[in-house]
Amino acid sequence: MLTATDRYLARLIAVPMLGTLVIAAMLLVLDKMLSLFDFVAAEGGPVSVVWRMLANMLPEYLSLGIPIGLMLGILLAFRKLAMSSELDVMRGVGLSYGRLLRVPYMYAIALALLNFGIVGWVQPLSRHAYEALRFELRSGALGASIKVGEFTNLGRRMTMRIERSLDEGRNLQGIFVRASSRDGQSVAVTAAQGMFLATDDPDTIIFRLRDGVLVNDSPKYKTPRILSFSSHDLPIDLPQIENFRGRDVDREKTIPELVVIGHSSETPAKLRDEVRANFHFRMVEVAMMLLLPLAALAFAIPPKRSTSALGVFLSIVFIVTYHKINQYGEGIGALGKIDPIIALWGPFVLVAGLILWMYHVIAHRPGGQPIGALEFAFAKLGKQVARLLRLGRKRRPVVTEEGAA
Repeated sequence: MLTATDRYLARLIAVPMLGTLVIAAMLLVLDKMLSLFDFVAAEGGPVSVVWRMLANMLPEYLSLGIPIGLMLGILLAFRKLAMSSELDVMRGVGLSYGRLLRVPYMYAIALALLNFGIVGWVQPLSRHAYEALRFELRSGALGASIKVGEFTNLGRRMTMRIERSLDEGRNLQGIFVRASSRDGQSVAVTAAQGMFLATDDPDTIIFRLRDGVLVNDSPKYKTPRILSFSSHDLPIDLPQIENFRGRDVDREKTIPELVVIGHSSETPAKLRDEVRANFHFRMVEVAMMLLLPLAALAFAIPPKRSTSALGVFLSIVFIVTYHKINQYGEGIGALGKIDPIIALWGPFVLVAGLILWMYHVIAHRPGGQPIGALEFAFAKLGKQVARLLRLGRKRRPVVTEEGAA
């Protein structure tokens, strides 16, 4: 049963954790949004596709944002307790660091399970859906193949150009269409206005043209036939679009699928290395979350009579650097240069040993400070910078009116 202290600590952790998670996800989404807008605009796709693509990218961002949010949530909570001397009071009444970490580990276990579900099942499926949207944009399946002011090929035997598009594509102006058939017959049409109409056949649409001229030429005709019309329906056979690939990439496989492929004797050696590397990459990312409460506690508590925030900065560098090391380990493991277990679990063991040492220093050594040397160097550097700034202000020349004259 949770005590009043546990509930108080849970509230202290929840606010910065949720805030950090939301901010991290928003920053990643905003960064990706700019490139997606450029990509969709270049392909001529509808703006609504951007939001669908961002929604499919969100699980990948959450898989990185959740560990960062957990780390900073616990760190900022214990830092607040340390700065207000509440931590000293709790320690004085007999609450050990192990007892105080009960609530942080409740958060860590719950979020680790959530992150395991995301990286194991949700993220692979959403990544495949994201790649499918990119494929549909490039292939024109989302209505993105006809661009205003440019010549566009619909299949091998039709070329089209539209000068202007009004009312979101419902009113097209300045139209040129040229189509040919295998028997040598060709049709060239110019029209002032036009609009696309759907038919019962999903592979065929009607292009209704108004106020134009049609030129029909064929080897059978001595001279081309010219026809002026006020309204003419031109059937257009849509080009066949190949289906998007299945979930053939290791990053788009769920955890059970990776296990089956990795242990199958029929799997080629290269593919087996890629699958095993991706599987162990996901596992070490989730396993590290169980050590984050210990790391957050070690980074959170500054030296006595110090308000340094170096631990906050180091914690972010620590978790991002470890993520990049795992990505590098996955890469060399997938290439078969190093066994994926060694490439990914080796750094995990080293980092886990470092975290356990830091926790031992802060929890079991009186006055222990695992980042004390860095804190001292950081404080000394800060004093040097402040002294240089003061000297710079003193040496700045003062221009008076007499001197200016």
